[in-house]
Amino acid sequence: MDTKSLQVLEYPKIRERLKSFCDFSASQELALALEPTDSYDLALARLAETTEARRLFSVQDVGIGGAHDIRPAVDLAARGGTLDPQQLLDIKATLISCRELKKIFERKAEEYPRLAQIAAGLPETHGIVDAVTRVLSDRGEVLDSASPKLASLRREIKIAHDRLMSRLQRYLTEAGNKLQEPIITQRDGRYVIPLRAEFKGQIKAVVHDQSSSGATLFVEPLPVVELNNELRELELKAREEERRILHELSMQVGEHAVEFKYGIENLAMLDLVFAKAKYAEELRASEPVLSQRLNVKAQTSKVKGQASKTDDVQRSTFDAPRINLVKARHPLLDPKTVVPIDVNPQPGTRAIVITGPNTGGKTVSLKTVGLLALMAQSGLHIPAHSGSELPFFHNVFADIGDEQSIEQSLSTFSGHITNIIRILKQIDERSLVILDELGAGTDPQEGAALARAILQHLLQVGCTTLVATHYPELKTFAHSTEGVVNASLEFDIKTLRPTYRLEIGLPGRSNALLIAQRLGLPQPIIDSAKAEIHPDDLRADKLLDDIRKERNRTSREREKLEKARARLEAQTRELEQRLEKIEDERREVLAKARAEGELEVAILKKNIESLKSQLKKARQPLEALKAIEEKVEVIEEKVERPIERQTSKVERPTGAIKLGERVTVGTLNAEGVVTALGESDAEVQIGSLRVRARLSELVRKSGDESKVESEVLSLSKGQKSIDLRPSTFDSRKSPGLELNLRGKLVDEGLEELERYLEKAYAAGLLFVRIVHGKGTGKMREAVRNALKESPYVVSFEEPKDNEGGAGVTVAKLAR
Repeated sequence: MDTKSLQVLEYPKIRERLKSFCDFSASQELALALEPTDSYDLALARLAETTEARRLFSVQDVGIGGAHDIRPAVDLAARGGTLDPQQLLDIKATLISCRELKKIFERKAEEYPRLAQIAAGLPETHGIVDAVTRVLSDRGEVLDSASPKLASLRREIKIAHDRLMSRLQRYLTEAGNKLQEPIITQRDGRYVIPLRAEFKGQIKAVVHDQSSSGATLFVEPLPVVELNNELRELELKAREEERRILHELSMQVGEHAVEFKYGIENLAMLDLVFAKAKYAEELRASEPVLSQRLNVKAQTSKVKGQASKTDDVQRSTFDAPRINLVKARHPLLDPKTVVPIDVNPQPGTRAIVITGPNTGGKTVSLKTVGLLALMAQSGLHIPAHSGSELPFFHNVFADIGDEQSIEQSLSTFSGHITNIIRILKQIDERSLVILDELGAGTDPQEGAALARAILQHLLQVGCTTLVATHYPELKTFAHSTEGVVNASLEFDIKTLRPTYRLEIGLPGRSNALLIAQRLGLPQPIIDSAKAEIHPDDLRADKLLDDIRKERNRTSREREKLEKARARLEAQTRELEQRLEKIEDERREVLAKARAEGELEVAILKKNIESLKSQLKKARQPLEALKAIEEKVEVIEEKVERPIERQTSKVERPTGAIKLGERVTVGTLNAEGVVTALGESDAEVQIGSLRVRARLSELVRKSGDESKVESEVLSLSKGQKSIDLRPSTFDSRKSPGLELNLRGKLVDEGLEELERYLEKAYAAGLLFVRIVHGKGTGKMREAVRNALKESPYVVSFEEPKDNEGGAGVTVAKLAR
């Protein structure tokens, strides 16, 4: 990529921000060296890695732990050097982190294949973690357990030290007032006592030091010299043993230096991917769709409406993917205040000419597109809505800002032209070229002509181009040239402030006269200025203003419709989930009822066998029981039938259902009125609840309630009789899904509630709505206390505000 363009588009700031999410120096170096790739496959792979990392972070907190860049220490060990305890502890922590990450991605290799591939390159521990743990404490001290020799030397050191301290303590006691202080201290690694200078010579001793005033001498009594020597020798031996142990451990690290350095590089790559994912979460970014140009051929641009058949052939070979950025944001601006832009020109557009007032956001819009293209090809998700699309560019060039240079005697115009010349030498049809204020800084007529010629050349090359300009000639050029489109930044005349919204398809207006008028310039001057402008230009400005207002109105209406559609889809999904839950509960109830039926059939069979036995003993004929046995078999067949999903026992109507017709919703076992009809579904008002159901689930209210009859025969012998008289069981009619208690007294309402719950339970309803109103809350409190005590109620809850809120309680009945 062009280095100067990366600087102009502020790409280094993206690197710096990415660096802040890296956890150790090796990955920070990779972040600062990150560049957009010119390999399409590599760019896709990088984006896929970031996506995998974001998916992983959504379910698990993963990181590199306490890893360090151990490559310098490993190099030292490979050359035979001895590592200090802290270096060895860093190596231990890094290897532990690598081991944990390898375990994670070995288990999740199918879910995160790209991350698992990187993690496969992490090093093995080769027993070094255990070795360091055995030798060093967490504070970097060599443990006694490091070797038997070290343990023995440290025991001897303790004994020698205690013996020396005991002897010196005796001197403290005997010397009395000859000492400056009764303490034992050290000088040059030897234990001494502080003797007052005037008593020098009264104690035979070796002088090692004196105080700054000369009043105190630090002396080693001659009788303890040998003890000090012995202790010093033991300490030197122990230190030498520690060095030997650390060197041995360092040699073990050096044996695997190549693997460790390669592993750290992979760990840094993995941490960089994690950093990209964290940065994407901060930006609320999404993965872009990268499209590659195939069989691209340049064509000469033609005036719109004048293309020949040959031009059509040329255009068909130029099948370049388009830019389609939805709600794109500049990644370096505050996401709370930045205004998103939509960059979505029609397919076949190769150049966008942006016009508008100064400080209106033209430069930010250019940088946003360029920076997002660079981010995408670096494997970074972009701050735009999901589905945003970008072409894959082999290079990105930008000329933005003031290029004047005193040292090189370059004016603003010369600086821009010098930069453009450099860019024109390198571009091809796979390049993105971004030019700010093209042709500015010189005579307007010549600058406009030069800008048009440069834009014409860029179109001939076939590269994708974004240009910001004030020249009206380029607006005309964009309007009349195939593959070029106008764009503009809105300006609010009322507030005299830019809105920063980018509009594709409309050129910008200067608004100079309107702004001057609102700022208070005398009206005669305004009128005189208007007289100098061609009437066609004034009419064009008025037409543009009308078009812009209409587009804004249409855009607002579209946003309202989108929000309404989203709400409707959410409500539909919620209702479908509720109906699915109701169906599951219905099937569960039926399964439970079937199990109870099977049990009752088994008991009935057992009773029949008992009756047979009694009849045999009474020498009565058994033919009387055959009818009962046949009915039992029929019942048993019905009980054993599988439970079908959403079956209905009511005959479906043959005619079409009409608006206002009263129907029963089969899945809810509730009646309502049809309020809306679709091709395959309908909306039904059930009390205060509206539901949407498939037409196949609706039945007209008609016919009598079905009855289930069961016959029982009566047999007797003497005074003994078995009473099996016929009886009829009516199926209980549903009391409806809703009970309205508004306007009733509390006692009256509770009595009605009790009767209603009994009927609802008997009818097999799964849930009911009790409408008690809000009011003072007395009825609500009494109803909910009654529901807590009711044996028919399992639980209850308050619905959402749009379903009644505090004025309604929904109760789930026992099954």
